[in-house]
Amino acid sequence: MARKRRSFEVFSMSFLDCMSCGFGAVILFFMIINAQVNETTDEDPADLMAETRKLEVEILEGRKNLVLARNTRERLDTEREDAQGQIAVIIALIEELREELAEYDKETLARVERVEQLQSDIESLEQEVKRLLALSAEEENEGTRLREFKGEGDRQYLTGLKLGGERTLILVDRSASMLDDTIVNIIRRRNMDTADKLAAVKWRQVVASVDWLTSQFAPGSEFQIYAFNNQVEPVIKGSEGTWLEADDATQLDEAIQVLRRTVPENGTNLRAAYEVAASLTPRPDNIILLVDGLPTMEAATTNRRTVSGRERFNLHRRAIRELPIGVPVNILLYPMEGDYDAAIAYWTLAYATGGSFMSVSRDWP
Repeated sequence: MARKRRSFEVFSMSFLDCMSCGFGAVILFFMIINAQVNETTDEDPADLMAETRKLEVEILEGRKNLVLARNTRERLDTEREDAQGQIAVIIALIEELREELAEYDKETLARVERVEQLQSDIESLEQEVKRLLALSAEEENEGTRLREFKGEGDRQYLTGLKLGGERTLILVDRSASMLDDTIVNIIRRRNMDTADKLAAVKWRQVVASVDWLTSQFAPGSEFQIYAFNNQVEPVIKGSEGTWLEADDATQLDEAIQVLRRTVPENGTNLRAAYEVAASLTPRPDNIILLVDGLPTMEAATTNRRTVSGRERFNLHRRAIRELPIGVPVNILLYPMEGDYDAAIAYWTLAYATGGSFMSVSRDWP
């Protein structure tokens, strides 16, 4: 049986052609790679190495800082633990001291109370001794008094006033505010007749205070009494600028009688009163001021109907510039409603001049 012949397929590309194409593709690939390598290697490798070294240095520095930070944190943790331990010890010590202090307080409380009781007894005895000494001095001086003053009962008039000196000047505030302690009653009494004004309790207290002061003058001394409101004038007419003899009881009685007939009115001009004190020759060695509040004016007349507390304080500060230097000013203050700065202002004046200050109670003298 005859075999069949296989059919032949005709292929137009030979093997050598295929190989040539393959080698050509490989050569072309290597040429492209070589061109890219040449383009890349054109950059300076020294710059790249410097950048690399810089990065290495920064990495090393960062690692160094990291190690330092870890060491610092460990040290701070150790110090915090030590501090917490010390705080605990201090707190325990404080609690122990508190317990000891409480125990000590319990033990010494009785001793403290005993000491305070003894101090109180000593003060009481000292006051009693002073009272007895004052009573003895009062009895010894009874025969040398120029005038007699009788208060209610057998009261002893013990004050801190410095009444000594060869020439004593008494300045008496006779403004409308001396009619009462309250603004409403002052306005009400200001519109009353003369008899009602003279019968005002506050004004009668002021006159009684002057009466008591004149009874304390030393024999052989001199005095002068001026009353002031918006103006200032001597209580005894015709005695301007002169000193009067304290031994002349007639003049003292006349001065008190004139004050009893004097009607409080108008404002308060302290500057004029201080100017009189500075003008006396020889000058006084003791000034006694009877007043109830800060001044409301610094001239004989004013157009203002109201004066604030700050303005009154400023008037006081300007007025005291007229006082003679080195003369103590003793102040008897008759407190008035609403004039809160008066007490500290006059206390300061008394302290600065070496005088004394007394806020007069309702039952004195």
